[in-house]
Amino acid sequence: MQIINTVSDLRKAIKIWRDSGETVAFVPTMGNLHAGHLQLVSQAKEKADRVVVSIFVNPTQFGVGEDFEAYPRTELEDQQKLEDACVDLLFLPAVADIYALDALTTITVAGVSEDYCGAFRPGHFSGVATVVCKLLNIVQPNMILLGLKDFQQLTVIKMMVRDLNIPVEIIAVETVREPNGLAMSSRNGYLTEEEKKIAAQLYKTLCGARDAILAGAKDYIEVEQQALRVLQQAGFLVDYFSVCRGSDLKKAKPEDVDLVLLVAAKLGKTRLIDNIYFYK
Repeated sequence: MQIINTVSDLRKAIKIWRDSGETVAFVPTMGNLHAGHLQLVSQAKEKADRVVVSIFVNPTQFGVGEDFEAYPRTELEDQQKLEDACVDLLFLPAVADIYALDALTTITVAGVSEDYCGAFRPGHFSGVATVVCKLLNIVQPNMILLGLKDFQQLTVIKMMVRDLNIPVEIIAVETVREPNGLAMSSRNGYLTEEEKKIAAQLYKTLCGARDAILAGAKDYIEVEQQALRVLQQAGFLVDYFSVCRGSDLKKAKPEDVDLVLLVAAKLGKTRLIDNIYFYK
């Protein structure tokens, strides 16, 4: 596995592959890798000749009081996991390699960034969109693989790629879960063992709401309120639980058929997000 730190060296390496007609898949990460990330890598290896993974803890997507400095950095362990997964190239840039000191340009995807996590984390999705656009411009892959767990983030990136005519295929990969249903996340490491058991209620509540809708429930406000009650009783401080259209994250109506249930809630000091995407 090549480990490259600069944009110029990365482009030289990828040009060799392109000149020989090989396809490139890209998996962007912030490190602290778990089975969910490795599932993205596995899918990438099936779909492309070469796989590039980036590890970059992006400062612009962290808000005031969030955990940028405390965000877990496990570079050596991550490198070994990617080596074992037969990744071709690991891109490990410094902040100065991605952002010029006097950078003035940011990207905001209106309409899908303001609500849900966007309302609780102002500027977060602008930071996400900007860094993903920059990484796509740097790597110029044939495809990018992203997890469905961050459904709003996935939607923001899809809209950005569409609106800016970026020539890349987006491949969404199913969420990898713990045996109790808890979605794998780098932030799960903040949970105590007792909190991990309680955290499983998040996915159970999503499944219950989905099953109620599939069984014919049409009052989505009542579905949301019931889910809120269940989570609050379990000990969560809920930011939101929403029944949305899968295509644009607008509030779902009974006639909509592609639905996503979005939830974000705090358990102790840890903020967790999850979702279920389904057709009825």
